[in-house]
Amino acid sequence: MPTVSVGRDRLFQRLGNDYTQEEFEALCFDFGIELDDVTTETAVIRKQNHQDNEEVGEDEEVIYKIEVPANRYDLLCLEGLARALRIYLGKDEIPVYRVSNIKCENLTKVHVKPETALVRPFVVCAILRGITFDEARYDSFIDLQDKLHQNICRKRSLVAIGTHDLGTVQGPFSYEAQSPEQIKFVPLKQVRSFTADELMEYYKTDNKLKAFLHIIKDSPVYPVIYDSNRTVLSLPPIINGAHSAISLQTRNVFIECTATDLTKAKIVLNMMVTMFSEYCQEKFEVEPVAVVHSDGSTSIYPDLSITNMKVDLSDISGSIGVSLPEQEVIHLLKKMQLHTEESLSQNGKSSIIVSIPPTRSDILHPRDVMEDVAIAYGYNNIPKSKPKCLTMGGRQPLNRFSDKIRAEVSRAGYLEVLTWILCSHEENFSMLKRANAGNAVIIANPRSSEFQVVRNSLMSGLLKTLRHNKDHAKPIKIFEVGDVVIIDESNDVGAANNRRLAALYCNVYSGFEEIMGLVERIMTIVAKPHAKSTEHYYEPSNLAEFFPNRQCSISFKGKKIGNFGIVHPEVLSEFKIQDPCSFLEIDIQSLL
Repeated sequence: MPTVSVGRDRLFQRLGNDYTQEEFEALCFDFGIELDDVTTETAVIRKQNHQDNEEVGEDEEVIYKIEVPANRYDLLCLEGLARALRIYLGKDEIPVYRVSNIKCENLTKVHVKPETALVRPFVVCAILRGITFDEARYDSFIDLQDKLHQNICRKRSLVAIGTHDLGTVQGPFSYEAQSPEQIKFVPLKQVRSFTADELMEYYKTDNKLKAFLHIIKDSPVYPVIYDSNRTVLSLPPIINGAHSAISLQTRNVFIECTATDLTKAKIVLNMMVTMFSEYCQEKFEVEPVAVVHSDGSTSIYPDLSITNMKVDLSDISGSIGVSLPEQEVIHLLKKMQLHTEESLSQNGKSSIIVSIPPTRSDILHPRDVMEDVAIAYGYNNIPKSKPKCLTMGGRQPLNRFSDKIRAEVSRAGYLEVLTWILCSHEENFSMLKRANAGNAVIIANPRSSEFQVVRNSLMSGLLKTLRHNKDHAKPIKIFEVGDVVIIDESNDVGAANNRRLAALYCNVYSGFEEIMGLVERIMTIVAKPHAKSTEHYYEPSNLAEFFPNRQCSISFKGKKIGNFGIVHPEVLSEFKIQDPCSFLEIDIQSLL
């Protein structure tokens, strides 16, 4: 859940009322958000520097950190948050967002070159004309971009936002894709020119920008936006040009969003312009921009049209559990920024027409409308009721059995550990002397070399744990009960989870008899009470990860369910472990 940091005094000023902390927490709860923390700017800096807290000065601004739903992009800045709360409190009417009435031939144009399809094919644009910034508004404008980049934009991989001082550039603009050495400009906060490939090297050590370099680094061409004088506005999604940087003196802001996902680009552009159009000379009015595509077609952005949705009142009341009259539903939805009108009844069902503004991209289904009605009505006001049918909940048998296995292994002196279900390709195969037999799920686009494969064995996880704790006193006895994933064509998703027990014994001697004793104990306790366990037996095995002639397979009711033995020295060497170890792995689902 994203957190928005706003100055308490500035927020209360916009709300037109002062609240105690308890009163504001209650307001947040009623609206469906949460006051997560109360701090100050200096307290945040001290915390980052690991300094002891000091007394808060009287002149320090109190910062409210407010947690908002992940799909409410309109609440990611002070402007949107204050506007939504004022409408909820009945202090403001729902604003009407509109585009300027400009003839098509007079619109600012952006021409898209066909080469952009190779890297970032989409661009949407708009202009905030006659905007007035002060320091607080400017900071909020920049902060909203960062919040959107981290949220819906998926760290700029889907959408990258560029904002420019329109007074410093000249349209029409051109969105192109060129080889890195052809692109040369002075980037933001720099004084000398760089080519695009030089910038990629330069920002490798930049704490913020290095996280975005991978998005286009391996592309043969980089996206770039020029004005009519061939001045570079931006190199998306990395950085803007210094020439068109906005400032407190900027009066006309040109906003461009380049993207690989057109739908999300439209949402992001709408959020930027609707949140800050209240500072424009014509309040809540946005100047459109014509995007001329490579095939000659033209699209006008932003799209601030209102979407209508028909919702049955019975679906709303039935889901909430409270019978609400039509007029009350209309009033509650108005508090949530949704204009609503009555609709004619059909087949004995009453329905309403809900108008969804461009700020509420989270409304996709009548269930979303129902949720807003429930929030405005108040969850605490919904009466408690007992279900009409009696149901008995309980834990899954496999989970109950797993806990019993955990308890038994713990009583044998083993310490439980938890390891990642994802591991690297080497850890899952070559480091264990195993060949990739095609029975493991491979991650298509791993974000890290450490998480390339979904494990099909618990062995590498325990060996990695031992490697990081090998200096502990011997013997080291650890175990894990967890899931592995194996390819299963009979399953509708092509793979299946499998619950397993793994145990590792490390000492100055191998401890083969220790592991075998643990196997015997487990097989004994899963047998029928007061009956001699004759359903399991051991057979010699020949697995590469174990020492030859020092390993066995475990069979139960005629089915092979696991293996144990002394870990091969070459495997231990791969994990930088010097002491001998014995290892056990059992499919406990088969025992259940």
